Amino acid sequence: MALPLPTSLSPSKVSSFKDCALAFRFSAIDRLPEPPSLPAVKGTTVHRALELLFLAPPSERTPERAQECLRTALEEMSANEQYRGLELEAPAAAEFAADAARMVERYFTLEDPRAITPIGLELMLTAEIGSLTVRGIIDRLELDERGDLVVTDYKTGRTPSQAQEQSRLGGVHFYSLLCLKVFGKLPSRIQLVYLGSEPQVITTTPSEQSALGTERKVGAVWAAIERACEHEDFRPQRSALCNWCSFQAFCPSFGGDPAQAVALAARPGPQRQLDLTAGG
Repeated sequence: MALPLPTSLSPSKVSSFKDCALAFRFSAIDRLPEPPSLPAVKGTTVHRALELLFLAPPSERTPERAQECLRTALEEMSANEQYRGLELEAPAAAEFAADAARMVERYFTLEDPRAITPIGLELMLTAEIGSLTVRGIIDRLELDERGDLVVTDYKTGRTPSQAQEQSRLGGVHFYSLLCLKVFGKLPSRIQLVYLGSEPQVITTTPSEQSALGTERKVGAVWAAIERACEHEDFRPQRSALCNWCSFQAFCPSFGGDPAQAVALAARPGPQRQLDLTAGG
């Protein structure tokens, strides 16, 4: 019996499948619950603060206003299920807020937000490639001084090495393809803005050729997912990412049984919220 196909592909799903097909299945097809990730929740908080900053008039986009926006974002996160799931004690919560504040502060060493003209913040774009639906959320879509599109993606993780840069740009090339499909034009520039301890902006210029290459890669990944679903054949791939994987208890590479994950996926919603490290 073939497994159901995902309803769409996004940059994160493409990356997930390429990193480990089995983890992709557990997440995107079986939809197993995953414990909240502190780095991911912190990234969401910083993204929200910068979104609020760009909702302010250009003249008010100051470092002081950005910290006010962060305080608002932190207040919003206090009611967020993912944040609450971290169960941070007071010292850890204070360090969470302080680290987010440092990231927001670093942002001003990379750009002058007063000079930026955003036309979309946390913008969801959806397009069709044949029978496949592709979608993605662009952190910031703006117009440059010539009226051309610019795609910006904020990153709160570690700045990649020079050898890793091209692979990290894969996601924004995906967004570039979405812009071409939705707006009929490519961005003049796509960039990753890293806000970690080594702040940096990595920029590239998309082209018709790069967009075509991205479309082909996405099509190839989708074809591989279709085959894997048809044959129920999702194989694990060992890598350093395994150290952060929520599904080790079900992974044969760690002595787990994927059948237990299938059984967990079949349970009613409330009963699915189990300790994944215990394998159910």
